[in-house]
Amino acid sequence: MAKGKTCFFCNECGYESSGWLGKCPGCGAWNTFVEEKIRPDSKGGNSFGFSGVSGVHSKAMPIQEIPLDHQQRTRSGIGELDRVLGGGIVPGSLVLVAGDPGIGKSTMMLMLSGHLAKQQRVLYVSGEESSGQIKMRAARLDICEEQLYIYAETSMDAIIAQVEALKPDVVIVDSVQTLADSTVSSAPGSVSQIREITGTFLRLSKSLNITVFIVGHVTKEGAIAGPRVLEHMVDTVLYFEGERHLSYRILRAVKNRFGSTNEIGVFEMRENGLWEVENPSMALLEGRPTNNAGTAVVCAMEGSRPVMLEVQALISGSNLTNPRRMSTGLDYNRFALLLAVLEKRGGYRLGACDAYVNVIGGLKLMEPASDLAVAAAVISSYRNVVLPEDTVCIGEVGLTGEIRAVSHIEKRVGESFRLGFKRCIVPGGNRKQLADMENVIFVQNIHELSSFFEKGV
Repeated sequence: MAKGKTCFFCNECGYESSGWLGKCPGCGAWNTFVEEKIRPDSKGGNSFGFSGVSGVHSKAMPIQEIPLDHQQRTRSGIGELDRVLGGGIVPGSLVLVAGDPGIGKSTMMLMLSGHLAKQQRVLYVSGEESSGQIKMRAARLDICEEQLYIYAETSMDAIIAQVEALKPDVVIVDSVQTLADSTVSSAPGSVSQIREITGTFLRLSKSLNITVFIVGHVTKEGAIAGPRVLEHMVDTVLYFEGERHLSYRILRAVKNRFGSTNEIGVFEMRENGLWEVENPSMALLEGRPTNNAGTAVVCAMEGSRPVMLEVQALISGSNLTNPRRMSTGLDYNRFALLLAVLEKRGGYRLGACDAYVNVIGGLKLMEPASDLAVAAAVISSYRNVVLPEDTVCIGEVGLTGEIRAVSHIEKRVGESFRLGFKRCIVPGGNRKQLADMENVIFVQNIHELSSFFEKGV
């Protein structure tokens, strides 16, 4: 038997080194190298145990001679998931689904298994739960399909044998960190194990034309646990986001070889599983307070879908030497920047006040077009002046206090009017795109926004 060698791998990016290093040359992280023993492949193949994607050696072909393969996508039965995947599931694809613990990954995968099992043979492999526990959850979700097979196993050799014997159309693995390959001496969840197991599923999906969904854990920083090469190997990476104590969940594609990464899916967690939210704007604005200062509405673009969100701010006098700043759903540094701009360019004395901002619904505002709504909510709370409830604020705030133009302004304003809002406050730079629309108020800087409150419109 060939003697194994010892290598060091970075837990963050999978960088390989013959010796321990304090700082990873690949990603720059400190103290991330772990020692692992690698058993050389007796067949002389690569680290994945196969030659090429299809498992056999092939020859180069001119691009004109390669036949164009128009594969028919399979509908998953979950409309929001199909939207994120680009119209459905591509046969033979390898999809990685990641998210925080308890966010609903296993629930969504089991619901997906139930829908797909109505027309295909599905193998659900679980390394975290027993078959009885999965059966209990399936009964709660009202899933009992004849073509759905449950297999509780952590050995990769046994899983491969089961796939070859059952010949399923779809394989769902929950989760990749719990599986172990006998050819790798390291513990389950290590860099070597995850890389080898993912490579094996890549070979299975491409050579047998099997669609494989892999559930992955995330670290406390929010990144997928394991080497960064894991995300490079798969065809699609889906992130399941949301606050555990809130009911809404966001499914977002950060990588998709067969579609756009600009789409999101919105779900609501209920007792009997995840329910699709076809109109997120109405759901997120439900119960919005009226005639209260410190609240504003923004139309944000989540992918290609406009979503209405409520932003609340609270400005109050502080007795502390260093007033508190707190933001939920908004980048803290962005919030601090907006407060500085309002104080310097708008003349608001916010340095002696506690400032809080919250995005209702558990969603996160990442785009700069939400700056104007945050600024309007802060001014409304500071002056204790109510912003009209039928008003939407859209725009980016610059460091000099100017309101800069934003993209997709026609979609944003159109969605606002469609949901019953009567007026929109938008940047002056978008005047050309909205020249034919009525009830649109153009503002050039923070002073014009402040004058809007003074007029009491």
